[in-house]
Amino acid sequence: MKASDLFVKALENEGVEYIFALPGEENLDLLQSLKNSSIKFILTRHEQGAGFMAATYGRLTGKPGVCLSTLGPGATNLMTPAAYAQLGAMPMLMITGQKPIKKSKQARFQIIDVVDMMQSVTKYTKQIVNGNHIASSIREAFRIAIEERPGAVHLELPEDIAQEDCESHVFDVVGHIIPKADEVALDLAVDMIHQSKKPLLLIGAGANRKVTCEALRKFVDETGIYFFTTQMGKGVIDERHPQYLGTAALSSNDFVHAAIEDSDLIINIGHDVIEKPPFFMKPEGKKVIHVNFSPAEVDPVYFPQLNVVGDITGSVFKLVEKIQKQKDWDFAYFKKVKIEVGEHLSTYFHDERFPMLPQRLVYLLRERLDSKDIITLDNGVYKIWFARNYTCYQPNTLILDNALASMGAGLSSGMMAKMLNPDKNVIAVCGDGGFMMNSQEIETAVRLGLHLTVIIINDRGYGMIKWKQEDMGFDDFGLDYNNPDFVKYAESYGAKGHRPNNDADFQEILEHCLTIPSVHLIDLPIDYSLNHAILNVMLKEKTEKL
Repeated sequence: MKASDLFVKALENEGVEYIFALPGEENLDLLQSLKNSSIKFILTRHEQGAGFMAATYGRLTGKPGVCLSTLGPGATNLMTPAAYAQLGAMPMLMITGQKPIKKSKQARFQIIDVVDMMQSVTKYTKQIVNGNHIASSIREAFRIAIEERPGAVHLELPEDIAQEDCESHVFDVVGHIIPKADEVALDLAVDMIHQSKKPLLLIGAGANRKVTCEALRKFVDETGIYFFTTQMGKGVIDERHPQYLGTAALSSNDFVHAAIEDSDLIINIGHDVIEKPPFFMKPEGKKVIHVNFSPAEVDPVYFPQLNVVGDITGSVFKLVEKIQKQKDWDFAYFKKVKIEVGEHLSTYFHDERFPMLPQRLVYLLRERLDSKDIITLDNGVYKIWFARNYTCYQPNTLILDNALASMGAGLSSGMMAKMLNPDKNVIAVCGDGGFMMNSQEIETAVRLGLHLTVIIINDRGYGMIKWKQEDMGFDDFGLDYNNPDFVKYAESYGAKGHRPNNDADFQEILEHCLTIPSVHLIDLPIDYSLNHAILNVMLKEKTEKL
């Protein structure tokens, strides 16, 4: 069997549905082998688009998404999606081509050591030097990509190896059982919880990768313990729950942090130090129990006193069995915080000024979308407003990145979310800066016939950095730019462009976009004038008075 045919056969054996790709001449044998495959080949306009789509596939399905590029510049363009998947715990396989390794007439043209380059952003990277190694290499790559903590893997297939004749054998897909937590560790955790006076539950990204919803909901219902989430832990429990305090979208001086400061024990389910810290530990401060698939990585701001290591769902169910609700737990302060959170978050929901406040946009989208509908975010200051203000009813209905926090992923994530969920409304919310980094994928979305709405938050500047610049007392300098006419830009790709003139106009346009199948782009002017006053000044003043 030709090696490239075996490569495709091995991918099919792993259940691969899509390959997102921008191929080069070194990939042509593999491309030919894919022609008659059951795998759907999705051509993108940039390797980043392919990588972000593959990573989002992995995030939403738990199975490795697969992307393909050529050597050299194609491979370097995959580095950002590789880091995005690796830090965000998204299983993904990257395949890159390479010049012939046995005999080449092109000297070192376009050649860099891609395997070495990928070492820092993958769990596994390997050059295939013999066609008979293909099947075992692919099986191993998939095993490692899925294994906790999930992440990115990479295989390099040189052009001459792809053309070899080799054995046709593939390996059985063998799953693995995640070990259960030690009973001694569980008992110690229960003792710590029983001895605490103000326990608080933290739900992180690791709890959003598995079916932990039922276990965590039962934990909260039976203990009455209040909970909060990290940004990537949103929606694991319906955020309308009476014990939900909010999302730690900032690092300090928010209402959630006031509750954290008052707590004497944090029960951390699924958070690790790769996601931006929701709180900072102190040597003489509160205690922390770390419940995760792997032990805590000790960090200057995170050094838990107990590790409960094993399958998260099983660990939580065991804790539910063992914990007895304590009469001397004191949640009075948490109840007060929850009231303050509700009043604060809704303050500007009905403010109809235009350009629109981000809080108003969050409110309008939440009011219009069903519980199962999905919003994907790029990265910008609006991500903070969505993380704090958007109420998630189900897991993975607000897709954001709080690990690498790369700009440029929002549109591709929205495309992938829609492909996997054709029956749901999907809205990609992108800043104008992040959108322009991979805006060419609008053509891909149109070509795929997706019904997708893209909202561009237009402030003609890098709003997140401008917010930080103001907080540090620096002059407003160096962060403004001009944009194209986004309506004409969308239409040039065959999408539908819209530009609202007021609040009511936006609502009418939004309804049209969600109702009429097409790729829609809404150019929405945004008012960020309250960012500094609310997030840097008012919150600190209010939380200090709690």
